[in-house]
Amino acid sequence: MSKQFSELGIIEPIQKGLIDLNISTPTDIQNKAIPILLNKTDDFVGLAKTGTGKTAAFGLPLLQLIDVDNSSVQVVIIAPTRELGQQIYSNLSSFSTYLPKISIASICGGIPIKPQIERLKEETHIVVATPGRLIDLIKRNAISIKDAQYLVLDEADEMVTSLKDGLDEIVKELPKKRRTILFTATMPGTIKQLIQNYMSKHVIQVSSDMETLGHQGIDHNYVVVEPIEKLDVLMHFLSSKEGKRGIIFCKTKAAVNKLAKNLAIHKFSSGALHGSLSQPIRDRIMEQFRNGHVQILVATDLAARGIDVKEIEYVVHYHLPDVYETYVHRSGRTARAGAKGMSLTIIQKEEEYEIPDFEDELGISFQKYQKADTQSIEENNTLLWAKKVFKTKPNREISSDFKEKIHTVFHHLTKDELVDKVLAHYLEQHQKNIPLNEETKRTKKRKR
Repeated sequence: MSKQFSELGIIEPIQKGLIDLNISTPTDIQNKAIPILLNKTDDFVGLAKTGTGKTAAFGLPLLQLIDVDNSSVQVVIIAPTRELGQQIYSNLSSFSTYLPKISIASICGGIPIKPQIERLKEETHIVVATPGRLIDLIKRNAISIKDAQYLVLDEADEMVTSLKDGLDEIVKELPKKRRTILFTATMPGTIKQLIQNYMSKHVIQVSSDMETLGHQGIDHNYVVVEPIEKLDVLMHFLSSKEGKRGIIFCKTKAAVNKLAKNLAIHKFSSGALHGSLSQPIRDRIMEQFRNGHVQILVATDLAARGIDVKEIEYVVHYHLPDVYETYVHRSGRTARAGAKGMSLTIIQKEEEYEIPDFEDELGISFQKYQKADTQSIEENNTLLWAKKVFKTKPNREISSDFKEKIHTVFHHLTKDELVDKVLAHYLEQHQKNIPLNEETKRTKKRKR
C-alpha cells in the first residue's frame, strides 16, 4: 500500500485502484492539493503545468467525498473538449475501481445524445461534461445540477477564452453554496477575472513547480525560414525524427487540413485533428495516434486538449501562437511524466523579434535551431520521392501487352542501373520544375 497517498488522507479502496494503475508516488500538485481538498471547504485554484497529474489531484479527494447514500449529482466537472472530458472520465473510473457504489457519467458532445439521456435516468454522482452538451441536457430536463456541491473547471484558461457564454449558463444552474475547484496551466487576466466572478473571496491557491511556465524537460528551439521553404524545412526535420511521435500545431482548421494533405502526399504517417471533423473520425485518429499507427498529429490548439500520450517526443509550432499561454499548452504535450522533449517553432524573419518576449514572459530560453542547408533539403526531398515511389500501388488497369512493351525497354538493365537512371531523370525534371520566385517572374514578363 502506498504510504505516501495514505499520508495525504486517501482511503484504502482508492489506493488499491492506484496500485492497479502502477501509481505509487504523488506528484507535487497532488501532494499540495489533495490534503486541502479533503480537509478544507474553501474554493480552490491549482496552478500546475500540463501533464503533472491534475486529474488525480482533484479526482481522488472528490471520489472520497461522495456520499453514496445521496442519489443526486454531487460533482460537475467541466472540460473544454470531448477528448479531455473522456480522459477525465476514464481516469476517474479507473481510480474508483474498488468504490463500486460511486456512479460516474460522461456527457460530452460529438456523440449521440439519446444514450446519454438514458444513462442519466440512472443514479449519477459525478458528471464529466463539455459545456454545450451539458446545457443541452439541462434544457431537455434530462439532468439537474441544482444540488451539486462541487464544480470543477479543468484547463480553465481554455474554458474562459473559448466557451465563456456556456460557462455562464451552467453556473446559473448551480447552487450558490457550492465549492468551486479550478485547475489551470497558466494565469492570464481572464482567469483572474473568472476567479473574481465565480469564486468566493476566500480562495486557497497553490502552485506546483511553476518557477518557469515552460517545462524543465523541454528544449525550446526556433528556426527562421523563408515562406517558400517552410514546408521543406519542416519535412527535413520530420525525416530526422522518423519513428518518433510528435504533434504539429497550426492556427486554423484550414491550415491543419492543408499541411496534413501535404504530409500525406509525401507519405508521412500523419493525421489531422480539428473541431470540424466528426467525432468518430477524431476518435479514430486519436486511437491510431495512441497506438502508434499514426506518428504525426497535425492539430489546432483546442482539438489537442486532452491528448494524454506520454511518448510524444517533439512539438512543432508551424505558426507562432498569438498568446504566451497557448505556447505553454502546446509545448506541454511533450516531456510528460518526467520525460525529455523538444519544442520547435518555425518562424519567418519578421517574427524573430517576438522570441525574446516569449522568453521573458515564460521564463524560458530558446536556442536557434540550425536550418538544413539547400543540399540537405534537396536530398531529403529526393528521398521522400523515392519512398513515395516505393509505396505507390501498381496500376492494375494497364494492359499486359502495354506493360510488356515497357518491360522490353528496361529488361536489359540491372536493378542498380535502373535506379541510377530513374534517379537521374527525377533530378533533371526537378531542376526544370523549380518554381521561379516572384521577382524573376516579373522580370520575365517585362522582357516579353
